[in-house]
Amino acid sequence: MSRQAPTLEDVAREAGVSRATVSRVVNGIRNVDPEIQEVVRRAIERTGYAPNRAARSLVTRRAETVALVVSGAGDITGEGQDTFATGVFADPFFGRVVGGIVGFLRPRSMHPVLMFSESAEAREEVLTYLRQGRADGALVVSTHADDPLPALLADAGLPAVLFARPSRPVPLSYVDLAHRDGGRLAAEHLLARGCRRPATVCGPLDVAASQERLAGFRDTLARHGHPHVPVAEGEFTLDSGLAAMSDLLARQPGLDGVFAANDLMAQGVCEAVQQQGLRVPEDIAVVGFDDSSVAVTCHPRLTTIRQPVEEMAAEMARLLDEHIHGVRAEPTSVVFDPELIVRDSA
Repeated sequence: MSRQAPTLEDVAREAGVSRATVSRVVNGIRNVDPEIQEVVRRAIERTGYAPNRAARSLVTRRAETVALVVSGAGDITGEGQDTFATGVFADPFFGRVVGGIVGFLRPRSMHPVLMFSESAEAREEVLTYLRQGRADGALVVSTHADDPLPALLADAGLPAVLFARPSRPVPLSYVDLAHRDGGRLAAEHLLARGCRRPATVCGPLDVAASQERLAGFRDTLARHGHPHVPVAEGEFTLDSGLAAMSDLLARQPGLDGVFAANDLMAQGVCEAVQQQGLRVPEDIAVVGFDDSSVAVTCHPRLTTIRQPVEEMAAEMARLLDEHIHGVRAEPTSVVFDPELIVRDSA
């Protein structure tokens, strides 16, 4: 005969509190003393009690899931949708975002639902999903400056937090990095190494972060007597970094330092340099951006500007949790500082 599943009453007896108190803790109601919450949580662990999620949702009127939306611009259809998704999964940046979000949500018994919003139809699906209460809010990672989704979410009054400042102001909370400071750190490091002919492989110039990293790099070099900085634009991919660096080497022979706006492009830069029979960093020093897994698997290992993606993603989830629970009514912004990580490439 199978053992009956533990009940709220079992937990209450184990914890020495009322059933109503256990119910408030299980349902996330925040007017319970923290010490009592801890006693109840330990009782739940000892009894093996598992809340009925459907019943809990009826009480809390929350789905206990959040939509993690990777959003683009325009109206991608057909094979373009597959390409969009493939590009997302190929970028180590996205894995770090997911890791940070899950790390915050899992201890709170919340879970992300991955959604793509690369077309008008997909954007409407996201809005409908949220309006129907199938997710309590949205964590949005936009890949293009012209993404209309943030404004649509704001207009609909739906809880949402953005990864990165939107290009057009919308009343939504966001987390971001001081990208301009990252470009400054890269320039200062190359100058400190004695580089006299620095250049950069920037990211797509329709992305605000790319613009800010480029501006910080250029401004710092200008302050040190470098009025012109050769630039080649990439697409945040390894192949685009290789192509952009090959172009720079053809146009600007004698370069001795390069700042690439992300680590994948920096890896491509290193490959282009080596294909020309040159050495990194002896002939050309290379600085990347992100401090992703690529930075330590690249040969040589990348000196890079660290973006604390996991911490930023966890903060994004925390802000959304506050909006969902009514702890925070007004939108806010949290901006993290970049850090120079010195390895072998510069």
